[in-house]
Amino acid sequence: MQQLVDLIRSKVFVTDDELAEILAGFELKPLRKGQLLLKRGQTASYYYFLSIGALRFYYHDQLELTAWIVQPGEFFAEISSLNPGLPTRFNIEAVTDTELYCIHQDRMDLLYKQFPAWQEFGRKTWEGMAVRMIDEIISFQTMTVEERYRSFLQKPGFMQLISVRQLASYLGITPNALSRIRKNLR
Repeated sequence: MQQLVDLIRSKVFVTDDELAEILAGFELKPLRKGQLLLKRGQTASYYYFLSIGALRFYYHDQLELTAWIVQPGEFFAEISSLNPGLPTRFNIEAVTDTELYCIHQDRMDLLYKQFPAWQEFGRKTWEGMAVRMIDEIISFQTMTVEERYRSFLQKPGFMQLISVRQLASYLGITPNALSRIRKNLR
């Protein structure tokens, strides 16, 4: 939980009492590799902080498409389900053994009302997530697959979190195409 404390304190000033009240709303949720946090068709009702491991949001119709990778130290939610109260289009799967902290949407809303600093934390967190999403969209529109792959190589530990198949799906290519790219870059 220290990582969550560090994240909160890096974004906002909270007193020890406020922090204790905020942390009391979180519960530890371990997942084993391959276990689903949320299944397509369910409605999200929690926010999460990923402490250990990695998760992926994936869409499965005729092809399995990895849409998002959550890395340790990130605060996240399946926001397209949570806020409108609609069933999710994604499965959220633990790609490694994972530990995360969850807080129910109702508790989060209560803390937003109770503590202006927590509301500021939420705003800063979601602004940061929006920037990450915009950066991802722009990279898909302006960078080659090779350039996007190289950018993943720059993220410490990222390549150990997901399989080649999952990374290929995230890049929008086949595993064979990714293997050729990896071979050409050696």
